[in-house]
Amino acid sequence: MSLSGVLLGCALAVDSWWQYPLFWWAMVTTIGFQVLSNFANDYGDGVKGTDAKRKGEARMVASGLITAQKMKAAVWVTGLFTFFSATIVVFMAFGQQNFILSFLFFNLTLLALWAAVRYTVGGGAYGYSGWGDVFVFAFFGLLAVLGSSVLFIKQIDFYFLFPAITVGLLSVGVLNLNNMRDADQDRLIGKRTLAVRMGFHTAKIYHYVLLLGAFVSALLFASLKANELWNWCFALAFIPLGMHLIRVQKISDPADFDSELKKVALSTFLYALLMALFF
Repeated sequence: MSLSGVLLGCALAVDSWWQYPLFWWAMVTTIGFQVLSNFANDYGDGVKGTDAKRKGEARMVASGLITAQKMKAAVWVTGLFTFFSATIVVFMAFGQQNFILSFLFFNLTLLALWAAVRYTVGGGAYGYSGWGDVFVFAFFGLLAVLGSSVLFIKQIDFYFLFPAITVGLLSVGVLNLNNMRDADQDRLIGKRTLAVRMGFHTAKIYHYVLLLGAFVSALLFASLKANELWNWCFALAFIPLGMHLIRVQKISDPADFDSELKKVALSTFLYALLMALFF
């Protein structure tokens, strides 16, 4: 999921995006943020007891495979590496010639580091109060696509807002599946995700809206910018997503949402890849 937005943003901004070292550094930085977030979530949920009866894959701290202290150290090490990598990206993209953009992206780096950790870590973790959906939409969608395109073109192309919304909504869809799966356990420990707040059936409707909204946004961008028939190849990524929605409609056991997570994540990456190759 994390690679999808950056891949798409870079590919929309420049041709032959794979030939640019800046693209690869941006991808490495994105992986760093994702690993940091995963480690921080494992640590934060582990020390809070949220993962004690987790239905999905086992977590390291909660299962006892690693101590909380060692996971906290891993968070620090990954955070420092990601900060270093992001600094290289900012320097390569803007240098001293674009001080304002360098300053802006440096502060966005700090904000992204904070967001990756504070989703579950600390007493005021925003993932526990229902704000996770907003942050995921902003960072995985808007910032990933628009921000990575600015690395190359040094300005915002507002047409790119449509694919950014598509990736953002699909990313929130993955989070919503995760939250629907864990809603019963989250409710018991006081984690008030949107899935907990809305309830099982309303959370399903919310999920339909997210994915259909992503499809509409993708269609709007194509209708405005597509010049050739092959530009519409991205629609192939929505075929498995349509099948996924049919599956979600039939699910009655929250544990069954777990198998759907990868379907949406891989379909999102397929959308980004098809756009990068054929648009």
